[in-house]
Amino acid sequence: MIDFKQAIFDRENAFLSRYACKSADTKGRSRPIEPCPMRTEFVRDRDRIIHCKAFRRLKHKTQVFISPEGDHYRTRLTHTLEVAQIARSAARALRLNEDLTEAIALGHDLGHTPFGHAGEMVLNGLIEGGFKHNEQSLRVVDLLENDGEGLNLTHEVRDPILNHKNSGKPCTLEGMVVQFADRCAYINHDIEDAITAGVLSPDDLPDKCVKVLGDTKSKRINSMIVDLVTTSYDQPWVKQSDEFRTATTDLREFLFDAVYFNPIAKGEEKKTKRMIELLFRYYMQHSDELPEFHKSMLSTTPLDRVVGDYIASFTDRYAVRKIEEIYVPKGFL
Repeated sequence: MIDFKQAIFDRENAFLSRYACKSADTKGRSRPIEPCPMRTEFVRDRDRIIHCKAFRRLKHKTQVFISPEGDHYRTRLTHTLEVAQIARSAARALRLNEDLTEAIALGHDLGHTPFGHAGEMVLNGLIEGGFKHNEQSLRVVDLLENDGEGLNLTHEVRDPILNHKNSGKPCTLEGMVVQFADRCAYINHDIEDAITAGVLSPDDLPDKCVKVLGDTKSKRINSMIVDLVTTSYDQPWVKQSDEFRTATTDLREFLFDAVYFNPIAKGEEKKTKRMIELLFRYYMQHSDELPEFHKSMLSTTPLDRVVGDYIASFTDRYAVRKIEEIYVPKGFL
């Protein structure tokens, strides 16, 4: 019988960088499972993430623009797919583990709230101990999926999901690639969405950033990946050159002023924040209306955290539906 998985291990040992995380070297899961004869543990993690409910809900969660008029604005799901594409391209060129990289990328935003970072900000101020989407993403894969069973992912996927933010320090180079890809993706697709919305013009972008990174989305993404690979190839790190890091940081800071805090882009944000707050207050007072799974958590978890778990799982449209059910009067004969 052909040992398919050993063939994968042999191929990785022959091709991957000495600094890559080999599939055979995983630290494993908190709960051991029966090995698969064909798939490595990182491939299984990727598959578990793709098939989970939290992943499917990302298609109806805001990236930046709330309730946009048009079908071509990014959602949290399309952002995730773009991160995965950029991360795999970089990992392949760096001879890192693409399967591990993809699994991390697909799982990194599973804990995001409805209405993007606006929902996150509200829950962060309402829950004892705060709320951060990266911590919630880990909570989703460890506990909230499968009615308390979680996805039981490997350590090498769990750690970078928690540490994918710029301030984090992922435990593998593959995690560092996803950290870069996340930033590369949102900077460039948020520019494109802002131009589509009329919030930005291509001429508004800082000249010094355009000169280094490029004057179109595709040029910027390509140049950023090439710079990352050139700077990091066969090294025990993943990082941009000083010139590209400065240009990327400056472009990101420009977006905060021009887009993320722009009254046009954020015109509906006050309403969505109020909606999240109303829902939170309601379920704090009516915990008997929580789903059975969330009620079962109350014996070990504070109510505010359980309510936060429930609301964070909402899609934008489900949050609107719940507001209508709870607060909008029903017609009657």
